[in-house]
Formats: sequence, C-alpha cells, structure tokens
Amino acid sequence: MSAHRGSREQSSGMGSGVQEQRASPSKEDGLPRASTQAEGTKQKTPSVVITLFSGAVAGAVAKTAVAPLDRTKIIFQVSSARFSAKEAYRVIYRTYLKDGFLSLWRGNSATMVRVVPYAAIQFSAHEQYKSLLGEYYGFQGKALPPLPRLLAGSLAGTTATMLTYPLDMVRARMAVTPKEMYSNILHVFVRISREEGRKTLYRGFAPTILGVVPYAGLSFFTYETLKKLHAEESGRREPYSYERLAFGACAGLIGQSASYPLDVVRRRMQTAGVTGHTYGSILGTIKEIKSEEGVVRGLFKGLSMNWVKGPVAVGISFTVFDLTGILLSKLRQMSHTSR
Repeated sequence: MSAHRGSREQSSGMGSGVQEQRASPSKEDGLPRASTQAEGTKQKTPSVVITLFSGAVAGAVAKTAVAPLDRTKIIFQVSSARFSAKEAYRVIYRTYLKDGFLSLWRGNSATMVRVVPYAAIQFSAHEQYKSLLGEYYGFQGKALPPLPRLLAGSLAGTTATMLTYPLDMVRARMAVTPKEMYSNILHVFVRISREEGRKTLYRGFAPTILGVVPYAGLSFFTYETLKKLHAEESGRREPYSYERLAFGACAGLIGQSASYPLDVVRRRMQTAGVTGHTYGSILGTIKEIKSEEGVVRGLFKGLSMNWVKGPVAVGISFTVFDLTGILLSKLRQMSHTSR
C-alpha cells in the first residue's frame, strides 16, 4: 500500500508540475512566471474590504483635487452662457473674490458624501464582476478578453450609480446655488422633498445610467487594456506610478468624451428646479439645448475643461486605488506572517 501511495503521490506531483508548466509563459515572452490558477484568482480578486476602502480613498482624493474645475464646469453646463477657457477663468476668479478661496470647493462636502460610497462600490464591484465573468468565460485568474472587460466596467458603474444617485443630485444643486439657498446637505434633501417632491431626487437618472454605461465601461476597459499591454511589452507585472497616471488619464479622456452630452443633459435635468427651466425628458432636453445653443456649444459645452479635469481625476483615482490596494495587501500579508 505504501508503494502504491508513493507512486500516486509521485503521479500527483508530476501532474501539478505539468499544470504549472502550462500556466507559465515561455521565456521568449519576457514576462514574469505566471501564478497557478488559485494564486492568480487571489491576486485578481482582492479582499472586498480592501477594494472598498481603496476605492473610497481613490474617489475622495481625485474629486477633491479637481473640485474647483468640476464646480465651474457644472455652472456652465446648466446655463446658456457660452463656454471658453477665458470665461471659465473669470468665473473661478469672481467666485474667489466674492466668496473666498474655500468657496471654490462649495458642494465638495456633498461630493464626498456621494463619491466615497460611489467609488468604493464601483471599484469593489468591478473586481467582483471581473471574477464572476472570469469564471463564466473560463478566464479565472487571467486578464479578461475585450468584451467581458468592457462589460465588467459598465456593470460596476451602473451598480454604483443606482445605489448613490440622490447624492449626485444634491451635489449638483449645491454647486449651482448660493449658500443662502441650501445651508447643508440635509437641508437640500428636505427642501427638495418638500417643495418639489421626492421623485425630484431621481430626476436625470435615465441619462445618468445611459451615460455611465459607456463612461465606466470604456474607462475601466482602457485602463485594464493599457496595463495588460504594458505588462506584455515591458515584462513588469506592475507599472510605475507615473505610468498608472498616464493610463488613467487616457481612460478618463476616452470615457468622458464618449458620454459627455448625456452628462450635460443630466445636469440640466437635475438643476431644472433652480434654473427656471422645465426639462422633462432626455430627448426634450437635448432638443431644447440644441435649438437654443447648438450641438457643439450646448451638448459639448465645457468638454475642453473636462479634457483637463477628467484625465487628471481619473488618472489619480485609478493610481490611488491600485497603490492603496497594494499597500493594504502587503500590510495584511505582514500581519499574517508576524503571527
């Protein structure tokens, strides 16, 4: 029996060696040795707690960094004033002179209340969707093919948007109204519910979802694709920080450009109660903007500012998420080792 067991163990060891050999890339690839499927899954699907926390930090840092530009963009999106870099600078400067430096971050508290859970859910959901799609398509522990990669990003953005949308509505209202109108986040909720009805908290939800599908899908798809290509070309599994920023910037540029008109429609519908307009539907809003301001000056108003703000924000967001996740994973490994 012992001889039989020994031969069986030897056979098992040989089988394991064959599996590991198949999982490893050839030396000509210039890539580091691949992990086994179990190890790859662990790397590809980090702890939910780690991804939630990393996503929250990433969203908070990125949005705070570009808050003045974001607020200025919203002001132009919801008005009929013509956008230019010079006019944007004047809005920022006048706001600074009238209300002080910190007023440039007005509405950022509402942004944080929304962005922290939104980014946490989005990044964490993305990791989970990647894992689920990897199992479904037979790519568990490996980079997903293009279509599932795009789908994972779109599903993650949709999930986060559905769970946090009223907070985005509140943030938009605070960004375009004087301090006297809404004193704090809770006041916005109470006043909108009382004066305009609770359904108003979900006004603009449809264009938001329609916009977030290509935006989140293309953003995650572009970032993941660039990291994959980088690993294949450089032989390094993890890119440097400045490379992550560049990949994230490209992802933000592509994602936001593709969905920008729907972002304008969303802002118009969200702020209709305080701007004097009565935008009732997506098509109606598009037609009104197009007839009054034109396609480029209306539906793409502020896009040039988004080409500055968006890539910076998305680049910071992806970079901070990755680095925070790596740091937390190492700390967790060290704590387990010390035990």
